[in-house]
Amino acid sequence: MNKKSNWILTVFILTFILSVVFSTISSSMAMSCNNIVLMIVLMIVIAIGIIFDIIGTACITANESTFHALSSKKKTGAKEALMLIKNKNKLSSICNDIIGDVCGVISGSMGTFLAISISTLTGYNNTVVSVVLAAFISSATVGGKAIFKVVAMANADSIVYNVGKFIHIFKIGK
Repeated sequence: MNKKSNWILTVFILTFILSVVFSTISSSMAMSCNNIVLMIVLMIVIAIGIIFDIIGTACITANESTFHALSSKKKTGAKEALMLIKNKNKLSSICNDIIGDVCGVISGSMGTFLAISISTLTGYNNTVVSVVLAAFISSATVGGKAIFKVVAMANADSIVYNVGKFIHIFKIGK
């Protein structure tokens, strides 16, 4: 297998594992939580998709020379940020596509659970509730990504540097 085939297989397996884990967690939460908690978790899932979209977009648009300079000054997180930029294609695929798409699927399934619950509790038509919730979830996801994509591109170096510092925290002592 060549590198491209290995990457495709890795993406497939990673997406499958993340989908199983997050679907299991969200499904069990959906069955055991009240609607308010479920709505909060739904918003968190949407926010996670948007945050990872910001990171993926920032890595693609960040200026590599900024991090070479910071790294030469031994700034905390600069090496990690440089590593992110050097792997920007894969990182973008993971952040924007894998995590973003998994969050989209999870939020859709959570919306289904929520729609059934709301229509059962209120007596509203399930189709109407489902359509309204699907429209809300889609609008929040797509609108949030559109708004923050502009922010990510305008503040790419700062975002990547902060992610690099965050990664650095977990590498200390290893």
